Formats: sequence, C-alpha cells, structure tokens
Amino acid sequence: MRMQWRTALTAGGISALLLLTACGAPEGPGSAEVPAGEVPDRPAEAVSLNILDVAGNLQLTQGMIDEFVAQNPDIVSRVTTEKAAAPEMAGKIKAQQDAGRLGIDLVLTGTDGLSAGTEQGLFTPLLPQFADRLSNMANYQEPAAAMQELAVDHGVVVTYYPSGPLIEYAPDRVPNPPTTAAELLAYAQANPGKVGYARPSNSGPGRTFLMGLPYILGDSDPKDPMNGWDKTWAYLAELDKTITQYPSGTTDTMKNLANGTNDIIVTTTGWDINPRALGTVPADVQVGTLEGFTWVTDAHYAAIPKGVSADKQAALLALIQFMLTPEQQAKAYDSGYFYPGPAVEGVTVDMAPAESQQVIQQFGRPEYEALIADHPKATPLATEDMVAAFDRWDREIGGGNS
Repeated sequence: MRMQWRTALTAGGISALLLLTACGAPEGPGSAEVPAGEVPDRPAEAVSLNILDVAGNLQLTQGMIDEFVAQNPDIVSRVTTEKAAAPEMAGKIKAQQDAGRLGIDLVLTGTDGLSAGTEQGLFTPLLPQFADRLSNMANYQEPAAAMQELAVDHGVVVTYYPSGPLIEYAPDRVPNPPTTAAELLAYAQANPGKVGYARPSNSGPGRTFLMGLPYILGDSDPKDPMNGWDKTWAYLAELDKTITQYPSGTTDTMKNLANGTNDIIVTTTGWDINPRALGTVPADVQVGTLEGFTWVTDAHYAAIPKGVSADKQAALLALIQFMLTPEQQAKAYDSGYFYPGPAVEGVTVDMAPAESQQVIQQFGRPEYEALIADHPKATPLATEDMVAAFDRWDREIGGGNS
C-alpha cells in the first residue's frame, strides 16, 4: 500500500496562494509604497527590524545579518527573526497590511513565496529605483543573475545553488550505479522498492528530479509540464510501478537510504553534503548524474513588504548590499546546506568560516567543481507551471494511477 503524508508545503497550499491573487493588490492603510525619493541614505536613528524566513535561509545568512548589526549600530539597533512555511507568508503579510499594522520588515523566501507575494502586490519594487544602493548585484554569477530575472524586480537574490538532480546511492549495495535514466529504471524494476524519492511538492530534491527529468529524457519542452513532458510522465509512471511509498519529505528519504530501505534516492548538492555532515546518512554514500543531466537551479530572495517605513527601507537596502559583498557571501557555504551558496562571483571556500571549510573539506565532493562548471543550468519552472506539475504528479503518479 502506497503511503503519503502531507506537510504545510503542498501543491494545494501553493495553489491556494495563487488563487488569492484574484483579490488584487492590498489596499489597507499599512500597504502604501514609499516613493524611492523619500527613502533616505540612512535612517534618522537606529531602527529595529523583524525578518520573516520562509525558506530556511537564515541558516545561511544569520551570520551576515549579525555582523551587519555589529558593524552598524547606528543603522540597526536590533533584529528579531521568525520562521513560517512559505504558503503562510502571503496571507500573514496581507492581513497585517490591510490592518495597517505591518510587523514584518523583510522576507527571506524561495521562488514560491516570492511569486505569491509579487502577484498579490505585497512587495515593494526594488529595481530599478534602488539599483544604485544595490550595486553589488552587478557581481552575480550568471546562473544567479538568471534566478534574479524571475524576481520581476520585487526581490533580490541573496543565496544561490545549482541544486540537482543527482542520484545518491549506497556503494556496497550498488556497485555499478546507473548512469542513464534507462539504467535507473532497470535497477528499480529489478529491485522493487529500492529506488525512492519524496513527494515533489514537499521536497526540494523531489521537485528538482521532477523538473530535471525532461532535460535528461529529451522531452519536447522542459518548461511545459502539461504539453511538453510526454517522456517524463511516461517514465515516472513506469518508475511508480516499482515504488512502495513516497515519503512526505526529503529527510525520510535520507533515513531510508541509511537504513537500507532504499539503495538509491534522488538528491541535490546540499542534501548530499549536509545530511552526511549531520550523520543522518553514512559518510561513504556516493552521488552520480544521469546522461543528459542539466542543473535545475535554486535561490533565496530578500523582499521588502509594502508599508515598511522609509527609515527601515534605508536600513534594509544597506543590509542587502552588505550581504552581497564577497566576504559575507562566503558565509553561505554554511554546512553545505545550499552548496555552494554564494550568489556573487569570486567567492571561494577558503574565504568561508573555518567551521564551513572543515565541513566542506570532509564531506564535500571534489567532482562538484567540474560538474557545476561543465553542465548546463536551467531555472526552475514558473510557479503556475510548478503547481500544475505537482497537481498532475499527485493525480497520475503519487495517487497510484499506474
């Protein structure tokens, strides 16, 4: 019996966010946009900031924020942070804006939350009006710049990684790992239940696998899941016949690999390195790619809700600019969670904190440098297409229609 568990980050949740866009832009007294010319170079006095993280980004950027506060006590007196699931963000901000009691000054989000907030008119457009204050954006790596284009000027990329999809396997159980999609399917058919991945709407590696397969399989349009993924949907249906359960999240797939439930799972660079560093997965597991592999990239963004005061906007623009300096970007290496992590050019691991260097040295992959340099990179699906892909997967694959 196939088992599935639901979490807060579901296709239905994202669909609900998109549905809210029909309500239009917020009109409450707290949502007024401050004209660029009214935002001073620096606040009249130090301000306190509240940051909402809906992407796990603080794991990468908390140190950057802390250092900015330490170096600029005349700009920021204090920072408080809170976390929420991405589908909760838009409703939370809109309610505060409509009530005229905005309590969130900065949102750290992935593409899903950014898109939902932008479509509802919740965020202050930052470009081109503040381009001179965010000049470090000119130093983006090319793939990070491509991810920035998805922001439609309402957010700023602060961290980036090539993501995946990769396969991760136990070498003692898989001495001859698959190198093509056909070989992966053949292994799954010969070893039922031994290849696994999590429900895409709940899992970064799961959705990266879903979005990466059209490139690997040579589908007609990798950006069109409804009309251009014939090979992908057929492949997933065949793979589904061998899979006994789709876990609700990536952590469960890592545990399945570790305990022998699965021999092969899908992963990303960060989900390869970080769980091995944490001891969730044995250090000796290996990763590989499938022929035709293209990186499906990912990024985190900083966005400022409409209604944030001019003084706070001044502080936030200075903070974001600071976060995009090479010295601060080096902190994004973290413990390999979003590997590599930096969005700007020229940030090497030897610039990272000693703890990060130790983790990357011990658990990083020497082959990643060449893989990242030598393989093409594609941005993820637009949010509405991603939701459509999730919904179809739930109906035709995860729902057991195989």
